[in-house]
Amino acid sequence: MTFSGVFAPIPTPFADDGELDLAGLRDNVDRWMSTGLRGLVVLGTNGEAPLVDDDEADRLIAAARERIPAGRVLIAGTGRQSTRSAILASRRAADRGADAVLVRTPSCFTGQLTTSTFIRHYTAVADASPVPVLLYNFSAFTGVTLPVEAAAALSIHENIVGLKESGPDMSYVGDLVGLAPDGFSVLVGSAPTFFTSLALGAHGGVLALACVAPAACLRLYELVHAGRYDEARELQRHVTPLAKLVTSIHGVPGLKAALSLIGYVGGRPRLPLDPVGDDAVAQIRRQIDLLTSFTCVETH
Repeated sequence: MTFSGVFAPIPTPFADDGELDLAGLRDNVDRWMSTGLRGLVVLGTNGEAPLVDDDEADRLIAAARERIPAGRVLIAGTGRQSTRSAILASRRAADRGADAVLVRTPSCFTGQLTTSTFIRHYTAVADASPVPVLLYNFSAFTGVTLPVEAAAALSIHENIVGLKESGPDMSYVGDLVGLAPDGFSVLVGSAPTFFTSLALGAHGGVLALACVAPAACLRLYELVHAGRYDEARELQRHVTPLAKLVTSIHGVPGLKAALSLIGYVGGRPRLPLDPVGDDAVAQIRRQIDLLTSFTCVETH
């Protein structure tokens, strides 16, 4: 199994009472699976993973697997603060049908999180995981950075198949691409820098924007791979404003608002997160309309 192309890190829908909305999840997955997305990530950062209990996580993975056909990839976020918990979460995810696990860096006790600590942590998880492991670096979320040296050392592990880098640091992405051996995928999580990342040699993206505008993300990926860089740059210019609104500006609440606007089950975020206000919804709606207008013109 290769980990390249465009993946959507999907939100977790909650009912009005705060419980999981598994019916809504299944409906959303059916719709995403009607697109050309390579696969979905459940319980990544956009899935509000830190706000979901372990038993809920198990149910979400199983429900998504029911709707994701063979040949399409289900990746489950199993990052935990302790190595033991990450191993247990990875095993449970595999039991419920995940094709791979995305393991976020630990972030407690930052003074003790050295290169060797990260290597020991991920080696133990990969040794114990029944499915392939993707490293996950998201410094803006965790406050720590997986050293490039650690990623390079871990990339030779037979069960560590790639890394997702969610920041906009192109020098970090370039270093990872340069160090990655054959079979190790570098995936990026920043849609505003997707064109640049692909041009540097990244193998694909796990993009919040792909939840809302999968066709535009897929088109950008295809244009770069076809060497049509001028068209890719122009498309990047049009996707960036919406991408920022549903990530760095409004985060998960903005992403859920965008999904609700286009007919998915978005719903409220789980407390302590609050929904976005009316002004933010209006901003998001405008950018969705602008991107839709541009992509309709581009394809005709």
